[in-house]
Amino acid sequence: MKIAIIGTGGVGGYFGAKLVQAGYDVTFVARGEHLKSIQNNGLTIKSFLGDFKVDNLKATDKITEIDKPDLIIIGVKAWQIKEIRDNIKMILKDNTVILPLQNGVLASEELSESIDKKHILGGLCRIISKIDSPGVIHHIGITPAIIVGELDKSKTERIEKIQEIFITAGIESKISENIEADLWKKFITICVSGLLAVSNTTYGELRSMKETRRLMIDLLKEIFLLSQKIGAGIETDFVDQAVAFIDSFPYDSTASLTRDVWEKKPSEIEYQNGTVVRFGEKHGIETPINKFVYSCILPSEIKARGLKA
Repeated sequence: MKIAIIGTGGVGGYFGAKLVQAGYDVTFVARGEHLKSIQNNGLTIKSFLGDFKVDNLKATDKITEIDKPDLIIIGVKAWQIKEIRDNIKMILKDNTVILPLQNGVLASEELSESIDKKHILGGLCRIISKIDSPGVIHHIGITPAIIVGELDKSKTERIEKIQEIFITAGIESKISENIEADLWKKFITICVSGLLAVSNTTYGELRSMKETRRLMIDLLKEIFLLSQKIGAGIETDFVDQAVAFIDSFPYDSTASLTRDVWEKKPSEIEYQNGTVVRFGEKHGIETPINKFVYSCILPSEIKARGLKA
């Protein structure tokens, strides 16, 4: 089983290192100083569940150099899918499986614009992690988990095999009977990231003040109503579930989008609150809080990408 990890950040770095630790043949795609450190010193994982390190890793900055893998796990930012999909297409075997773990609900669709849909699964992960320094991944919170599912809701041998790979590597994994619903559940929850950015708060601070907690809940409700309109199949009490889940996050934790906005880097805002706004307009659902969050972040996003308003 040859596995390629495309994007060795907080997500790809953590899960890839766990797969190496379990003995799988893994090739990492990374860039810059992070790549150099991985090539020379391996990957160090700092985790509240226990630190570990993996050495003698295969790593490159060129997707097309990867020997045709059996499984490709995509850990790049959502907006980078369009940039890499043609290169991914060049390394596919007939039975290569692609598992995107991006935030949002568009990754599989955007991949399928260049790649035969037979290769593509639906997927998502649960983890709070980031690159601490070159070659070092910090797993901050949440027991890591990967949820996988066939886009047509079928239960296949390849899905069961992939789940087995993750479980063998000590990664909690679930096969979804409705991956669209599970993607929307994460999408609803992750869109709080933008609210963290504009309110300049951690998850703990946001949920502890009654004013910002109310905003958070109303933001979640807007996206839930949108999911109902689209027919994603989410249970009616999901907003309560999402709030309880967010209440379990470490007090000082933030999200990758939040940190990107604060650090004036390109972010996933178009794939989170921006997507909510566009879908809301398309389906006739009002999304005023998401629109406010998106509008507040948009000017800094344009600057971060070197564009002009």
